[in-house]
Amino acid sequence: MGVAPMLVSARPIPSDMLPWAMACLGHQASDGNIAFEAVAGDASSRRYFRLRIAALSYIVLEAPPATEKNEAFLRVRRLLEIHEIRVPALLGVDLARGYLLLEDLGDQMLLPKLNLRSVEHHYQAALELLVQIAQFPLPSSDLAPYDKALLGEELQRFPQWFVAELLQIAPGEGSRQLFDEFSSLLIDSALAQPTVFVHRDFHSRNLMLLPGDEMAVIDFQDAVAGPVTYDLVSLLRDCYISWPETMVRSWALAHRDKLVNAGLITAVDDEEFMRWFDWMGLQRHIKVLGTFARLSLRDGKPGYLADLPLVIHYIDRVLEKYASAYPVMAEFRDWFQENLVPVIKQQSWSRVP
Repeated sequence: MGVAPMLVSARPIPSDMLPWAMACLGHQASDGNIAFEAVAGDASSRRYFRLRIAALSYIVLEAPPATEKNEAFLRVRRLLEIHEIRVPALLGVDLARGYLLLEDLGDQMLLPKLNLRSVEHHYQAALELLVQIAQFPLPSSDLAPYDKALLGEELQRFPQWFVAELLQIAPGEGSRQLFDEFSSLLIDSALAQPTVFVHRDFHSRNLMLLPGDEMAVIDFQDAVAGPVTYDLVSLLRDCYISWPETMVRSWALAHRDKLVNAGLITAVDDEEFMRWFDWMGLQRHIKVLGTFARLSLRDGKPGYLADLPLVIHYIDRVLEKYASAYPVMAEFRDWFQENLVPVIKQQSWSRVP
């Protein structure tokens, strides 16, 4: 399984993990030529270890059952696998201890391979995966709905963690009411869209490049049934890398055409589809401000703060685009600029001019 470049936890390695993994593979822990080492993890409390036995390599995942969605990981992994989406093979599992033994997909994430010369090729492959994923029969998928409650909970991370906790700004009654109106607009737009399988983090750090130009998907345990543009905006307005807006619009509308031609959605004009896409991006990026602040403050992972300036840039651009036609967008833009931006500029992670 591929893993992203984050700090490795200092927690001791469980003493029974290596013997368990070796037993799954039919080896004894005393066998020679064995290496077992921690490797980079992700935003959760999961920890990854690479087990090398001679020339072979495996990933051992420690995912505490109290906090991690291990059954969902297994269920979604199987769903993706049976629909021929490349995911890490499952070699062993102990749900009681939260141990999983997985195929090692290496360390080559898509992100460092992206540039203006390569992006078209790689994104076409990723977008083709999204077309395949959109064809999953949802009634049999057992996926939770990306409903009003979940969309709203994600948005509420912004006032709680980004505004109040990270920026230390106490929101007044007027700003709370404005945010509720703004959130309702975004939620209604999301719920109006056709529903498909949604990975929820379909971006360049969760797509792995394998030999033979094959692309694999990881970190899919949060998948839900939700808006058709969610994974699209996760990829095209990635929190870790950005592209010219003309390219993003072209990719988005070409993807819309593929969905229509495949009979997966009914025809929708350019501006309505881009509004779905833009407002879905607003929901995701507002959520991300709160989520990344929470990762820093609660979970001790401040590295995510370095990615906030790009997220804020996306938010600014979309608010400006729709401010003239939608008063609540203009009000939220003005509130953000007047109340938050001066404080954001004072932050060590800020690149706001």
